[in-house]
Amino acid sequence: MRLADGLQIIAVVSVALVIAIFLGDGGAARFGTPADAITSLGVVTGLVGTDLLLLMMLLAARLPPIDRAFGHDSAMALHQSLGKPALYLILGHGVLLTIGYAMVQPASVFAEVWIMLTTLPDLPLAFVGLGLLVTVVVTSLVVVRRRFRYEAWHLVHLLSYLAVLVAIPHQLSVGTLFREGSVQRYYWLALYLGVAGGVVLFRFVVPIVRSLRSGLVVEGVDPVARDVVSIRLSGRRLGRLGARSGQFFIWRFWTPKLWWQAHPFSLSAAPTGSALRITVRGLGDASTALSALPKGTRVSFEGPYGLFTDVARTSPRIVLIAAGIGVAPIRSLLETATFAPGQATVILRGGTADDTYLVDELADLCRVRGAELRIIAGKRSPGVNSWLPADAVRAQITLATLVPQLREADVYICGPRRWTDEVVRDARSAGLPTRQIHFERFDW
Repeated sequence: MRLADGLQIIAVVSVALVIAIFLGDGGAARFGTPADAITSLGVVTGLVGTDLLLLMMLLAARLPPIDRAFGHDSAMALHQSLGKPALYLILGHGVLLTIGYAMVQPASVFAEVWIMLTTLPDLPLAFVGLGLLVTVVVTSLVVVRRRFRYEAWHLVHLLSYLAVLVAIPHQLSVGTLFREGSVQRYYWLALYLGVAGGVVLFRFVVPIVRSLRSGLVVEGVDPVARDVVSIRLSGRRLGRLGARSGQFFIWRFWTPKLWWQAHPFSLSAAPTGSALRITVRGLGDASTALSALPKGTRVSFEGPYGLFTDVARTSPRIVLIAAGIGVAPIRSLLETATFAPGQATVILRGGTADDTYLVDELADLCRVRGAELRIIAGKRSPGVNSWLPADAVRAQITLATLVPQLREADVYICGPRRWTDEVVRDARSAGLPTRQIHFERFDW
């Protein structure tokens, strides 16, 4: 059994288990009246919704087994897909319980809300947690998220931890399901402590220890293009990190303006035992400030993360496709990937020639390693779903026509989300199986 399959089974079992615990505690007999049925459904939706929230936190905690099984990109996509169901279940929990309690009183729904807030212990905190959760989910919607700078959105997203924290007391103090000494009380406490332990260990303890041990500092900043720089980093015993070309880290640069922000950047050169390099474009306040980093600036990090490496290869040939700053992991992969001369193709895509970066380095690597380099510039047609420019679409050019031996290759794609999705779609239409398509999206 694959690790990913095992983790998926555990996730499904966790949902089934919380329902079974409720039914085993007498919940199966609490459907005798309409009021009891609605209240019981409210309890179940709350249990399942909370379980999904904890699963979401684990997916975002960067646990090594999850990263090895799914890769960061897929794990975060799954994390995002669970957001709405979890919110709807938690909202259903509050609505159904309010209606069920109101039917017992009897009282109006609005009167019941007031009664619950003023008489049930810890319920005001639960309402605060619900409000925080709504805020996090709404700001995670693409149409809303694009209105925020990365730094502001990231701070808002941290409220999800607070939302879960402030909701715990009402779960333990309201109702009899989690009464003192019950198995279900200890089970849920173990869940909370396990998730919290995973977050603290892999988001804080391990990164701090690795950062202190590595002593990473900025060695130099090299201009690449307008708003694009390569940052050279040096440290000690970096080989112990196990980093591979194509992976990324979450970086924190300890300057007065940047110390409180952390950003994901991929390696743009093969890692060595004493040096790392990243190439970044100024997309936000922090990214722009990175171009002025002084030599010797201390750097802390989380990682390495991602399955965007040569280890995932299944075929002798390789096709590397990048747009914009997505060239960074592609360039590092080209440096170390295993292939014979003539078995690799590199495709750079940009709206103009100025939108392609590290071209000279890629050209040199392609010449030395016997790889083909194609640079495709041009604007896409408005309203046309394609990763290629308008003239290429009119000429019916596809990935399969650009790379005739595509089915014998693994394809690595890195670029903006929608553009990447179009390349993936093109590869699949050419008959390429999922196992031969690897992608990393660099937007947030």
